[in-house]
Amino acid sequence: MPTDFNGYWKMLSNDNFEEYLKALDLNVAIRKVATLLKPDKDVIQNGDHMIIKTLSTFKNYVMDFEVGKEFEEDLSGVDDRKCMTTVTWEGEKLVCVQKGEKPGRGWTQWVDGDEMHLEIRVNGVVCKQVFKKVQQ
Repeated sequence: MPTDFNGYWKMLSNDNFEEYLKALDLNVAIRKVATLLKPDKDVIQNGDHMIIKTLSTFKNYVMDFEVGKEFEEDLSGVDDRKCMTTVTWEGEKLVCVQKGEKPGRGWTQWVDGDEMHLEIRVNGVVCKQVFKKVQQ
């Protein structure tokens, strides 16, 4: 039985985010705005079908996918790139590989108690984010 990611998650911490944005070649103005945000995650999981909504006052981003199936991801809400993305289960963790013009891009996500951990990677830079589940 895979990990249950369902729920609404509020950001607690966002370590090394500006360096991650620099590795994506985002300009300084966008980086400054993005580092001030504390986005929430709204996750709907039905078996291997996942919808992960990243919600903020600046921009929202929705990722809708089937675990194990490659798809074209449009990152226009993030850095205006497209990539071929595959998300798989590795034990209790979701692991994403995003193939495109930026090497080593992807993320790993897992739950520990009432916290969801997300490590996002690009070009050797890692940003660690932690979210706390909100009871609704």
